[in-house]
This record gives sequence, structure tokens and C-alpha cells, in this order.
Amino acid sequence: MIQQGILPFKIERTEELITPRSGLALFAEVVRTLKVPGKIGEAFPRPGSNRGYQAWSYIEPLLLMLVGGGRHIEDLREIRDDKPLRALVGVRRMPSLSTFGDWLVRAGRKGGHRAMREVDEEIAEAIVKRTGTADYTLDVDATVIEAEKKEAKMTYKRMPGYQPQLGYLAENGICLTHEFRQGNVPAQSGGLRFLKRCLRLCPRIKRLRSDSAFYQTTVVNWCEEKSIGFTITADQDVAVKEVIKTVRDWTPLLDEDGKPTDREVGTAVHLMGGAKLPFRLVIQRWRDPQLKLFEPNGYRHYVVATNRDELSAAEVVGFHNKRGQVENEIKELKIGFGMEQMTSGEFRANALWFALGVLAANMVQAMKLLFLDPEWKSKTIATLRWQFVETAGRLVRHGRQLILRLAASAEKYLLFLRIRERLMAFPLT
Repeated sequence: MIQQGILPFKIERTEELITPRSGLALFAEVVRTLKVPGKIGEAFPRPGSNRGYQAWSYIEPLLLMLVGGGRHIEDLREIRDDKPLRALVGVRRMPSLSTFGDWLVRAGRKGGHRAMREVDEEIAEAIVKRTGTADYTLDVDATVIEAEKKEAKMTYKRMPGYQPQLGYLAENGICLTHEFRQGNVPAQSGGLRFLKRCLRLCPRIKRLRSDSAFYQTTVVNWCEEKSIGFTITADQDVAVKEVIKTVRDWTPLLDEDGKPTDREVGTAVHLMGGAKLPFRLVIQRWRDPQLKLFEPNGYRHYVVATNRDELSAAEVVGFHNKRGQVENEIKELKIGFGMEQMTSGEFRANALWFALGVLAANMVQAMKLLFLDPEWKSKTIATLRWQFVETAGRLVRHGRQLILRLAASAEKYLLFLRIRERLMAFPLT
């Protein structure tokens, strides 16, 4: 035998029906359990002729690709060529790969990006109703996506791109809603409108965390009106800096384990111009190793505005610091699901692509929350792919019945069975 490589084995091709991504078949079952195909069919117009493909014929392969690890439309080849997977999930006909980009543009021009966001919101509502949490914390943040596209505008980072706004529920990691924006749209633009949309989708929101983009009079007044406890990073404008000078109750800031940090914390009461009620400022200070001409006291400060009087200053700091989790969720969306790159030169096509990424991420989160074992809830999509999605399986046909024979351990085989049992038992109403 002529040796093919360094190690003593030979590579041959087989026509056996083997898929390297058996886990995607169960993901497709989750998608159907939450009635995503029907919602897509209601939200998107039907094709103009009987020969045309419906929106779901494009969206389902894209979802499978994004969850499977694809990042570009060209990666749909892996779905197209995975005949066993397509047989398992029922994708018998698939549009030509060259038409997917055109469909994104065409659908975007007809308002498909808005329709897709509405589907995202419906799915998010359905997931939230199943989680059973009494109340929620809303984390809102904007993120910059660099894009050398003809319609992309310059961001504050001095690069062309987009700056979508996202709202996540801290307790379950679900993206409640999103708004795809041009890069030159300030993060604080439309803040109150965005919050009202979030509350409409989830009336059980009782707490808000945000960076300084939402440090606005209208937001503060609205939170008071709706009895929503907020912690918002405060702009250190002239008024806030004057308040900082009045603080005398500086005490060492302890971490959650009771150990001292390099910071001190103090409090003050502040009435923002136009605000109906005063609120508390929780101020951290620490020594600045680089002295500044206009900051002669040698301290740097970080200020959080809050109406949560039931919390101590240290508890406010601890609670607000946990908003870093939303940055992890956005990082997962951008890097884990490929949303750090846009596919088109047109804004609306990219908005539709982004909404598809949010749907893929939310569906994976739903799978972890509702159908996988508890220890899977904290796993990233990269780990989920490695340990679950990328499970090899051989498709066998017995008459009209399909059988998926997993090349996996007994433990993983039982996991697949438990997921399917939970899907079968899941209430449809």
C-alpha cells in the first residue's frame, strides 16, 4: 500500500449517508416546536409565482448554517451537501446558493428586516413566558460593527459601520428586541422609545441597567413612573462633578467576598435638570497614577445613578457591575454567531441578516433553557457545537422510517433521547 501521509491510515470516500452535525436535527425540532416556520410564513409575503421559494426556504438553511458555525453565505455549501441532515430536517429543495444574497437584498427592500425583528420579538416573548421567572432585569447596550460597505456611516470609533441597539434579559440571556442602526446614530438616540418597546414585550421588567447612553431625564422620569429600579452610569457633567465635591462619607469598597478593593465609595443626592424626583449617586473613587491639571485632587471617579434605595452603596456597585454580562451576550452574538461581519452593501439587507443572527442566538438559548440539561445553560455556542452539534450520525432508511444512528457515547445518546422526549412533551399552546 502506498502511504498517503505520516500516520498509518488511508483516506477513502464513501457514499454512506453520514452527517457530522446530528445536533442540528434536534435544533430544527426546537425551531418547529416554537412554531418559527409558521411565524415566518405570516410575517413575509408569499412568492409571486408557484415556482418561487417562500421566505422559510431561505431562512431555515441560514439558521442551520449560523448555528452550525458558518459565517458567510458561501458556507451554505456545507448545508447543501449534507444530504442526511437535509433529509432529517425536511429540507428537500434548497434555493441556489447564488440567490441567497439577492434574496436578502430583495426582502430587505420590501421591509423584511422589520418583519424579521417582529418574529424575533414574538419568539422572545414565547421563550420568556416558558421560563417562569417572577420579574426581570433589562440590560441595554449598543455595539459597533465595523463594515466597509457603501451605505455604512462613520461610527464614533472613526470607522465605517453600524451600531445596533440591543435589549437583553439578564436572568435568561434572551435578546428581547433590537434595533439595527447606522454607525452615526448616537447610542442615546430613541432611548425611551426602545425601553417602552422592551416593557411592552415583557411587562415583568422591574429593573434597568445601562451605560451613560440612557442617562437621560426622560428615561429617569419614565422609570419612576413605571416603578422600575434603575442603575445607570452617570455622565460626569459639571453638575455631577460639583456634587462629587460635596461627598464626605467615603468608605472602603469591599468586593462580594468582603475583601477590600483599591476603591472607596460614597453617596450623594442629585436632581437632574428636568427630573421629577431626585435620585442617589453612588460614586467610586480611586487614586489616579497620572495627575491632571484640572483634577488636582488626584482621584478618578465612576458614578452610578440609581433610585434603588433598598440597596447599600456597595450593593449598587455589585449589581451594576453585573451589566458586563450583556457585553458577553453581545460578544457571543457577534463572534459566536458571525454577526461581526455583514454580508451586503445595503443597509436593509444587513439589518435582515442581523435579525436572523439574533433569532439563531435566541433559539439556541431557548434550547439550553427549555430542553437541555441544566449544566448546559452556561455553555457558549462554541462549546455547544463541539460537545453536541458536531455529533456524527449515520442515516438509515427502513421503509418510510428514518433512523439516525449516532457515533457517540451512551451518555450523549441518552442526552439526545431526553431532548426529544422534552420536545414531545412541550405544551404547544
